[in-house]
Amino acid sequence: MIDLHSHLLPGIDDGARSLEEALQLARVAVNDGITHMTFTPHIHPHRFDNSHATIRPVFDSFKQALQDHSISLSVAMASEVRLSAEVLALVAENEIPFLGSWQGKHVLLLELPPGHIPPGSDKLVQWLLDRNIVPMIAHPERNKDIIRDFNSIAPFVEMGCLFQVTAMSMAGRFGGPAAKRAMDMLENDWITVLASDAHNLKYRPPILSEGYMAAKAVVGETIAKALVFDNPRVIVATGGEQGNSDSGCGCGCG
Repeated sequence: MIDLHSHLLPGIDDGARSLEEALQLARVAVNDGITHMTFTPHIHPHRFDNSHATIRPVFDSFKQALQDHSISLSVAMASEVRLSAEVLALVAENEIPFLGSWQGKHVLLLELPPGHIPPGSDKLVQWLLDRNIVPMIAHPERNKDIIRDFNSIAPFVEMGCLFQVTAMSMAGRFGGPAAKRAMDMLENDWITVLASDAHNLKYRPPILSEGYMAAKAVVGETIAKALVFDNPRVIVATGGEQGNSDSGCGCGCG
């Protein structure tokens, strides 16, 4: 399986706090059947002021540590970007590592605030699309506006956004409302990938298998496999800017 959303890079955001914890998380991922992980530290202006320049050295160091500890995991770097006005400058300055590409467009993992969909979000999405960047909305099933009113996701669907649903949501581990929205999206064929959004060992481990099995029970093996292998394989295989194409996927993508 291929996991395109994770927070294993140590000490750079609210994910792994130390190298040892990051290595433990990587071992859990491998044991769950994950062969490739893209590390996506937060770019959240005024909270996690990351950029390509701050992510790259941490990624390079951790990639070497995985090799030193004989952990057989293919890795790449990208970012999870909080929707904000600052995104425009970060894109213009080429400071956002992308997930890869999809149908000729760069894929940016875009996070909505957890409590609402900010006014003007559609305009920012259109601005990105106009620059050959397609947003993949991170964990929309956990957004409170979308939980309250499923129709609020419609503008993003109509604009052609991609969607990443958390595997633990699909498995019911983020509560009933998030599980319901995950299933709603699954049944509408709106999910592009399932990902772990792993942060820690206790509450947010890098487990994809539970979400895969939950999806498989509803839509069958072929569609479920597309969410954890086929679709993410396309994204990482076609590469991206500033981190994916030169990081050594090694998962049989291309």
